[in-house]
Amino acid sequence: MALYSQTFYARELTELFSDRIAISKLLQVEAALAIAQAEVGIIPETAAKIISDCCVIDAIDPISLKNDIVLGGNVAIPLVKQLTKVIKNRDFEASKYVHFGATSQDIIDTATILTIKEYLIWLEEKLNSLEKALFTLTKKHLHTLMMGRTLLQQAKPITLGLKTAGWLEGISRTRTRFNELKSRLYCIQLGGAVGSGNANITTEVQMAFAKNLDLYPSFPWQSQRDSLAEFASILGVLSGSLGKIAKDISLLMQTEVGEVFEGAEEGKGGSSTMPHKRNPVGCALILSNATRTPGLVSTILSAMPQEHERSAGLWHAEWETLTQLMNLTGGSLEKSVDLITNLEVDKDRMLQNIEITNGLIYAEKVSLYLSKSIGKMQAHESVKKACTLALQQQKHLKEVVQEMHPQIESIEDLFKPENAIGNSVVWTENILKKYS
Repeated sequence: MALYSQTFYARELTELFSDRIAISKLLQVEAALAIAQAEVGIIPETAAKIISDCCVIDAIDPISLKNDIVLGGNVAIPLVKQLTKVIKNRDFEASKYVHFGATSQDIIDTATILTIKEYLIWLEEKLNSLEKALFTLTKKHLHTLMMGRTLLQQAKPITLGLKTAGWLEGISRTRTRFNELKSRLYCIQLGGAVGSGNANITTEVQMAFAKNLDLYPSFPWQSQRDSLAEFASILGVLSGSLGKIAKDISLLMQTEVGEVFEGAEEGKGGSSTMPHKRNPVGCALILSNATRTPGLVSTILSAMPQEHERSAGLWHAEWETLTQLMNLTGGSLEKSVDLITNLEVDKDRMLQNIEITNGLIYAEKVSLYLSKSIGKMQAHESVKKACTLALQQQKHLKEVVQEMHPQIESIEDLFKPENAIGNSVVWTENILKKYS
């Protein structure tokens, strides 16, 4: 796993998902609980201060902690044991109030939300960078002509701006999804053993606890995992949208197409045996991640029907799954920013590719023009026959149509790509206005 961690994941997220930060988040939650309980008068303020002061990463032995997790089934049990021992050595009375009235899931779930919140701050910054890069690319290629393709076949001309505007809209919708989710996701977990609270876990404690962590107070959700499942699903959608961009670019990079290329860099995209190759390595990694993420999202969704007030196994299945999902999506996003920012476009090759069908791509344009005078069905059949003749005789469609319908005036206009792009420019301009 370590060999490929920098390949598929985002380097900037390495620290966030490290053991050290994971333990720090758990300690932050334990400290916030003690402070909240002191604020409402349940435990002495001096005890809360000592507990908080001792909730530092250097007080914990991570190796022993990891070794002991298997015995308790979760990280909170050995963590509280170590923390209590540290506090007892400093003040016996204060040690009585560690993890007071809470259950392991309270600490673990709340720490998970803190990690997700920090992750989303990073993710949104990267989404912003990607949106800006896509906006710039779209604006630059507002009028750049290229082939539109359906079912992997040439269909009719569009603009590159229209294609990249579609990419931009997909990313923007994901940002909106994350914003709408936050009020449901950024919530504390604090309900005690079965989610009913107790004398030490009261509504007042929940309110103070949430305020201390800058999260929302919440009804206990220990076996109601819909918000986490929604978060995972949005990550899956984002990964798929990034994969869509990478798929398009990798196809446009094919030797026979050659319309766009990943940014050149020394040693990038080479082959171990074929010196001439320029492989879409960035796209390949994004697509690899996009292939893996649906299974992880499926695991989170599969873990939703948790038994009663705490699950045996389904809750546990979420832990590493969420981390992998966040890492993979973050890696794809980081690579997508680089991909779009440094994308190379060959406009001349795009124009050349438009002409390789000898005008067949303008068949719809010609049919619509003829329908005004001879009717829709007759025009369709006539142009279909003209296409067959053009292929059989290896002629340009314009030449065949001209022979069949000499009455057409300004036939050249029907075979200009800029006249066959529909509303590409107008619709792309409308998208650009949204982001200006």
